[in-house]
Amino acid sequence: MLLTCLPACTVMAAEVPGVEAGARSHVVPLSELHQRPVEATAQREKDLQQLNRFFSSGPVSQALQTSKLDGERVRQAAAQLDDQELARLAERSRQVESDFAAGALNNQQLTYIIIALATAVIILVIVAR
Repeated sequence: MLLTCLPACTVMAAEVPGVEAGARSHVVPLSELHQRPVEATAQREKDLQQLNRFFSSGPVSQALQTSKLDGERVRQAAAQLDDQELARLAERSRQVESDFAAGALNNQQLTYIIIALATAVIILVIVAR
């Protein structure tokens, strides 16, 4: 009796509208699943490089020394941030570099901004623990 029901059940399941189409729309190709972490890792590395360049640059390094902050410790702390915080900090550092290069910021303003960014990095790391 079970054998006679099996073909009928198979036919009924195959005739349910939208089952196959819905299943296909929710399936993510393996290449896309692999690509997302690769892209995230590449972006994180790019953001870390940006921050390393920023905190190692001449005016920023001088501002950190003036405020008695260790640039190496700030870079190490930045590496511990999550991807979103790291991306935000990298974007802010790009903007500060751009503003300073354009003459929109003087040395004193740059020093205050750098102190604020370095302090934000340290606080974010402490809060994350």
